Amino acid sequence: MKKTKPLWRVSVVTTLEAEDAVAEMLGSTFGVAAAAYFDLEKKVSLVSAFIENGKRSVFTTKSARTAIAAGLKRVADAGLPLGPGEIQIARVKPEDWAESWKRHFHPLKIGRELLVKPSWSKLRPLKNQAVVILDPGLSFGTGQHPTTSFCLGEIVRCRSLDAPKSFLDIGTGSGILAIAAAKLGYRPIFAFDFDPQSVYVARENTRTNLVANQVKLTRGDVLKLSLKPARQFDLVCANLISNVLVTAREQIVCRVKPGGTLVLAGILATEFGLIKKEFARSGMKLVASRVENEWCSGSFCFV
Repeated sequence: MKKTKPLWRVSVVTTLEAEDAVAEMLGSTFGVAAAAYFDLEKKVSLVSAFIENGKRSVFTTKSARTAIAAGLKRVADAGLPLGPGEIQIARVKPEDWAESWKRHFHPLKIGRELLVKPSWSKLRPLKNQAVVILDPGLSFGTGQHPTTSFCLGEIVRCRSLDAPKSFLDIGTGSGILAIAAAKLGYRPIFAFDFDPQSVYVARENTRTNLVANQVKLTRGDVLKLSLKPARQFDLVCANLISNVLVTAREQIVCRVKPGGTLVLAGILATEFGLIKKEFARSGMKLVASRVENEWCSGSFCFV
């Protein structure tokens, strides 16, 4: 009988506003992808990473708590409210780690056009409703976060039933947006992420959804993109933190076709005014936006 490696779940109870920063901190601290879900009743986010303790990884709860505490201090120093900031560490059975997510991850409907659901859900789609199968856990992005759900809504709104539109996903994470675009008839579809783990996860998700041959996935840094792109797109989604959006503004905008749409997400509501002002410098005006909890997302078109 094959002996399984010990598996640990390290979690932080925090605010929705700090969720992304805490997930990034856990991911960089332990070298794995971190995932999060938002508890609507308690109004807190639980950000978790699952760590195998093999021969090359010596995990101790004391060292983990010390590293997490230092990381949380950096997040707080950046001005993000940690909320409870409670650190939870527990050993779990490898076969049970995904089960813990089933209590919290539910199907997401984007109108009558799109359904995002975990593989264990038995919910049947409506007639002609596209379905994205995506499990939470060791991946980024399940559609539950307000910024991701806004992007999904814009992908639905902007699609064409006549001639396929092209789509670019900047910071693809789990690949959810690119997969949804493929299911809704966009062609061609390009997606990239700076994190190699995210690219790996996204590629696996495209295979699960049988769209791997429709989505060109690569690893890339938006800050290093050429200002003379070989291709422009009808719809571009950039779900990134505000400072990256500002710094990479020219690289992002030049990839939007004349008459195309740019969706910007991952923005704190308090920072959205700056984003709107910066992208106006590139000739883009806000045409749609949504504020949910601490987050604001928007769609832009050329003036």
